[in-house]
Amino acid sequence: MQQSSSTVAASDNTPASRNGDDDYVNGLPPEPVDEATLIEQRRKRREAIKAKYRDQSTPLLVKVLQAGNETESTVQNPGQSMAQNETPADSHLNTPLETPEDTSGAPSPTELRVSRDEDLANANVLTTNGVDKDESSSADYDPTQDMREDKMRHDKRHFGEEVSSGTYDETKTAKQDVLVPNPTTENPAQIKATNPLEIDMFAPEDDMFAEEAPITSKAPEAISKPSIPQKLDMSMMDNWDDPEGYYNVMLGELVDGRYHVQQNLGKGMFSSVVRATDSKTGRLVAIKIIRNNDTMRKAGMKEIELLEQLLAADPDDKKHIIRFERYFEHKCHLCIVFENLSMNLREVLKKFGRDVGINLRAIRAYAHQMFLGLSLLRKCNILHADLKPDNLLVNENRNLLKVCDLGSASPASENEITPYLVSRFYRAPEIILGIPYDYAIDMWSIGCTLFELYTGKILFTGRTNNQMLRSIMECRGKFPPKFLRRGTLTYLHFDDFLNFRSTEEDKVTGRMVTKIVDFKKPTRDLKTRLMGKGSKGMSDSETKELTLFIDLLDRCLSINPEKRCTPSEALKHPFITRGKI
Repeated sequence: MQQSSSTVAASDNTPASRNGDDDYVNGLPPEPVDEATLIEQRRKRREAIKAKYRDQSTPLLVKVLQAGNETESTVQNPGQSMAQNETPADSHLNTPLETPEDTSGAPSPTELRVSRDEDLANANVLTTNGVDKDESSSADYDPTQDMREDKMRHDKRHFGEEVSSGTYDETKTAKQDVLVPNPTTENPAQIKATNPLEIDMFAPEDDMFAEEAPITSKAPEAISKPSIPQKLDMSMMDNWDDPEGYYNVMLGELVDGRYHVQQNLGKGMFSSVVRATDSKTGRLVAIKIIRNNDTMRKAGMKEIELLEQLLAADPDDKKHIIRFERYFEHKCHLCIVFENLSMNLREVLKKFGRDVGINLRAIRAYAHQMFLGLSLLRKCNILHADLKPDNLLVNENRNLLKVCDLGSASPASENEITPYLVSRFYRAPEIILGIPYDYAIDMWSIGCTLFELYTGKILFTGRTNNQMLRSIMECRGKFPPKFLRRGTLTYLHFDDFLNFRSTEEDKVTGRMVTKIVDFKKPTRDLKTRLMGKGSKGMSDSETKELTLFIDLLDRCLSINPEKRCTPSEALKHPFITRGKI
């Protein structure tokens, strides 16, 4: 094969052509070919071709946009487009804000001012945090995969052993019952990088002497240069959706004639989210694009109804619920437009508090705003049913927090018993046991979230509902018999004598076994996990502050939902009303 390639290469670069059987040029025998010179000539030619076409290649996306633009009757103004990309100063998002006061009379906590990113970090973690080092990191957790696994368990329970072809993924081989902390890819050597821009499409395929272009890793970048928003040409795409019904987002696309898509923010179980510039206002917005599915479309319309209800109940925007602007349809997808915020609390933990959490001063301000949001939800008789760090957004200054994503929300009267409501690590025990639930499930989720914010670790970890119950009892103690008898699903996890049946993997055989486990007292209670041995190095003021925080968590995480604190009670808790440390 190599000989053939060399022959082709040599014949391709002979300085004169031959006719028929004539082996001479101008009556003279051919000069011997210098292989080194030949290689150098070919490399120069290759570099010249690359230089010629380097700046002339047109990506397919640009071709699609250009084709779509040719069909437009109006010509975009580049100057106007540039102005749209410049986000105007927004007094609501960019000026230092005091946390709005609670109308119930609870004093407002100290204003959170974040002049540097380090202001959020938990400086006392080495002396105050007793959390085990091998506990799962909150920053690395992705709840979407857990939600998919829970759905598969739900389908298996109701439809038998048959598994949906659409949900099966043979690449997922991890055990379903043991939580393993997600590996991080901080080491660049762990990432196999490719750069399609380095591929020389014009070089001869048989050039065995060509140097391989260096492979470098280049992270995808959001559109940074001013660009003209353009509609896509419908005739150039066969399908706008991926196999799961998510919309294939095109950066630079003009959506609904006014939204210039700037950035893909990710996707969850029900939708994908993009950041875009509103050409009518010049402001950034977030657009939630619901999956192309009748069931999810109905859920999206239900979410819109709840958002409109909350908007009417809080016209002055003081209760820290994400502001809904409008909705429209785009290529068979329901799209919901929201105000733009910076990042969610899990991203805050990744950036400022990975495995160490953030400080109590920031947590107090955030908790106050969370409870204000819950108070509005309760006033409107709405259960959020999916509160977690991922659904709590902060602004660019990190001092304003808002509750978002009401995709799982419902009126409190529609509390159908389902064991997989709420993301698993934030799921209250009454949901797992099949006990009628109410607003208290949201308070439980907030308690789990506040623990994560301070420690950077997940409070209750379990790959199944059964192991979630075990994790909860290890921290909060044994469930009261009266509480267990109320559950329609208690029999799945407890025997006739209300002894807990732990379904776990045998470490020797690897098989799933059931063991009776008796929890006489908590082995990993809140005080032990949060105070630890390092409390001796804390000042009296810091110790008191942390003690108040633990007491607030204790009230949020009461096993009995009837004894769990309400949002109005939480707003009056000493940890929230207390001033600076």
